[in-house]
Amino acid sequence: MKLTRRTLNRTALDRQLLLRRAEMSPVEAIRRLVAVQGQEINAPYFGLWSRLASFTQDDLSDLLYGRHVVRGSLLRGTQHLAAADDYLWLRPIMQACLSRSRQAAFGKATGGVDLGELTALAREHLKGRTLTRPQLRDLLAARWPEVEPLALGWSAQALLPLVHTPPNGIWGTGGATPFTLAEEWIGAPLSAELDVETMIVRYLAAFGPASAKDIQMWSGLTRLREVVERMPLRRYTDEEGRDLYDLPDAELAPEDASAPVRFLPYFDNLVLAYDDRTRMMADEHRRLVCVGAVTNPVILVDGFVAGMWWLTKAGLEIKPFRELPSEVMAEASRMLAFAGQPEAEIRITA
Repeated sequence: MKLTRRTLNRTALDRQLLLRRAEMSPVEAIRRLVAVQGQEINAPYFGLWSRLASFTQDDLSDLLYGRHVVRGSLLRGTQHLAAADDYLWLRPIMQACLSRSRQAAFGKATGGVDLGELTALAREHLKGRTLTRPQLRDLLAARWPEVEPLALGWSAQALLPLVHTPPNGIWGTGGATPFTLAEEWIGAPLSAELDVETMIVRYLAAFGPASAKDIQMWSGLTRLREVVERMPLRRYTDEEGRDLYDLPDAELAPEDASAPVRFLPYFDNLVLAYDDRTRMMADEHRRLVCVGAVTNPVILVDGFVAGMWWLTKAGLEIKPFRELPSEVMAEASRMLAFAGQPEAEIRITA
């Protein structure tokens, strides 16, 4: 069965809770989405606000302080928020991606370092306490003074399951980045099994139908096609003839479903979850949204990216890719109220 781009768009929006704001708790939504991008501190707050009928900053802060949700390196080796019980099985799967990224960035600098010893020493330093990145880096540099301290600190972060402790991850909070051992913070051991099939099932429930390359783009893993091929999944093709996979009982959204205006934050996984991003935006817009390592905040109009936005202390700046409907301004005003800046100026730039 061939699926149109609009069917793929509406189905993705539906599974991402963006066709209508959902009546579910923030932790339920985070589980539904597998993990929420957290490269920028405030991004997951905006992402959840755009998806939930009732959400405040304190809702997510309470989950972080209560250890129900944790922030750490997960998908693609980048910072994500995940339910604590999901972190326990997802983090071991991501180790291959984290190790590969570490080797590419710091392999040469740490060529003379025994990585097993580094991991064990970093674990010992962190046992029973929290350290900032500079503190951990300096402790490791005492053992390897000839090695660039930055390379040692980042290597430990990639090789050990670590989470950031609050106030890191709390709305509007910057400053030092504290680390602690994930298993101690959560109070449970990491999974000993690499359950990649469960990860694929969860991805498809939140982002499907999708190709094997889409799953690889979202996760940062490679060679997943063989895994996908042996799973009992439903198969489709898109308009370009690419193979797509979905859960056998997952429903497709009607392509004529109404899609309201939505503001998505920096690095939102809906934008990053596909190798082929045309289900969400035109190629000429992708080049403006995804610039180097940055994925800018976007505005969805009729389900597709129609502009970008940035919120600063000076106000809200909107850069449209085409003429925007009045609903954009109404949603912008609601977002400013959520952000605590109801009187902020809204500027539309060319």
